[in-house]
Amino acid sequence: MGKVIAIANQKGGVGKTTTAINLAAALAILERKVLLIDADPQANASSGVGIREITTGISTYDCLVEKVDPEKGIVATSTPNLDLLPSSIDLVGAELELVNAPDREFRMKQLTDQLKDKYDYIFIDCLPSLGLITLNSLVAADSVLVPVQCEYFSLEGFGKLKDTINLVQQSLNPSLTVEGVVLSMYDQRLRMANMVLEEIREIISDKIFETIIHRNSKIGEAPSLGQPVITYDASSKGAINFLNLANEFLSANEILNH
Repeated sequence: MGKVIAIANQKGGVGKTTTAINLAAALAILERKVLLIDADPQANASSGVGIREITTGISTYDCLVEKVDPEKGIVATSTPNLDLLPSSIDLVGAELELVNAPDREFRMKQLTDQLKDKYDYIFIDCLPSLGLITLNSLVAADSVLVPVQCEYFSLEGFGKLKDTINLVQQSLNPSLTVEGVVLSMYDQRLRMANMVLEEIREIISDKIFETIIHRNSKIGEAPSLGQPVITYDASSKGAINFLNLANEFLSANEILNH
């Protein structure tokens, strides 16, 4: 059975989609079978792995709202072992369309349950909000991975997300855990970034990954070419950061069957 990980933080611009794309790709390069579900109508995760047009005609929206078989929407990416369920702008309307559905919080879980046997890991790139689609993702997930930018406002966002996770654990998904916190966009030259790094380590008692994602130009360039940084420039600091994160993730999950 594959593990489902929601990558969530309702604060925008913290490196959430960047983490989703590049951690998924790094695990795929390490020969894990990985699915990335794009659950954001901006579809940045989709274009970031090179899928700019939905050739199947089926997106995350169709699977959630119309209950279309997700296997019909999955496409292979140019990264070996990495598949994508793409998103589209249609997803903007999904929250309203699902609001009266009796199983409205469980649509994503129904989707991932159909796919768990086919993948080692399924990552859901969540919206930067705490609406119904993100709630669906937390209900479907075994764990939540939280990217946090090395700046003060990120701490506020993390507190709100923790409250939401607690609510989901109490009412809808008691087995949900925090996979860990990934510190992203770190610039060691900035005194402020170092101060924030120390403060985050003091405030956040949950597991923080030792691997820190540094600011790196190659991470910023890769999405415009529809590639994860590891296939764009494997020797870059960004690629090495994400490979290290993937290895740390695997050792924490004690995957022994590969």
